[in-house]
Amino acid sequence: MAARPEWWMLTFPMAGGQAGIAQFAESVGWDGMVFADTQNLAADVYGSLCLAAAATETLQLGTGVTNPVTRHPAVTAAAIATVQVVSGGRAVLGIGRGDSSLAHLGRAPETPAAFERYVTVVQQYLRGEVADLGDGIKSRGEWIGAGGEAKVPVDVAATGPKVIGIGARCAERITFAVGAEPERVASAIATARRAREDAGLDPMTLSLGVYVNVVAHPDLAQARALVRGGLGSFAHFSGMPGALSADLPDAATYEQLGASYDLDGHGKAEAGHQAVMPDEFVDRFGVVGPSAECVRRLQALVDLGIERIVVIGGSRDADSAELIAANRRLMDEVAPHVVGRENG
Repeated sequence: MAARPEWWMLTFPMAGGQAGIAQFAESVGWDGMVFADTQNLAADVYGSLCLAAAATETLQLGTGVTNPVTRHPAVTAAAIATVQVVSGGRAVLGIGRGDSSLAHLGRAPETPAAFERYVTVVQQYLRGEVADLGDGIKSRGEWIGAGGEAKVPVDVAATGPKVIGIGARCAERITFAVGAEPERVASAIATARRAREDAGLDPMTLSLGVYVNVVAHPDLAQARALVRGGLGSFAHFSGMPGALSADLPDAATYEQLGASYDLDGHGKAEAGHQAVMPDEFVDRFGVVGPSAECVRRLQALVDLGIERIVVIGGSRDADSAELIAANRRLMDEVAPHVVGRENG
């Protein structure tokens, strides 16, 4: 029997507003919600997740995503383990090298080597093991899992091959941030499975997801306008130093995004870097337009083996009523028609 993919929503936590957002998401059929961890732009992510957990019953909840710099790995493990207890086992730790959270502190994303070390140590804490902090220092989160809670799964957000490899070796899940073009997603999947197999692990036990900028709207121009802010934020990952975008079809656009990214306009349609993103690029990197076209584009990703679609629904400065309508359209007219692959 075919299994439907999971549908997750990415949002920015708002102090005092998390419970209502989470209740709404659960009521209209979302499977999960991730809150961005970006302290200069949004409220605290772990407090927000606990409030959302207390207000819901089935909605899975995670960070989308945290980073390896602003918190010690023991603090990160304790924070997400708290969400796991409060939610009754619905927590996921989403983590990447860091973007706006670090940029607002004058920091670049963490190096791949340091990132892998961080994820490894967090996993030791989450498994209830003694963590090796280096220099002979051993540490353990004595209370984590003591109540019989399932281990919190770690989900690495990955764009380039080095971080994809880290996720494949060190995590239970990978969620790719490479846009919606099937060829690029297929390449990322192949890289992950190869790296997991090389590490002596079963490649088919790695859960695969995608971050995708999606706006379902009968007016293509309006869909593009609504999606542009969030799309620029995710597309610029491919233009960061070391992203290896030179061989990609949109290499020139990624390079320009990396060079001109407007941090003050992070997630906004009015950002200065929007000028380097032509409509054709928006259409390829994201999924925009009438519901039937969104079904076609998203089904192509699920057919590759994607199990989880994390939707970045629009710009931070977009009209909220339009975004709510687009999300409703996504759940009513798109999600029911995107089906998973046959089991077996």
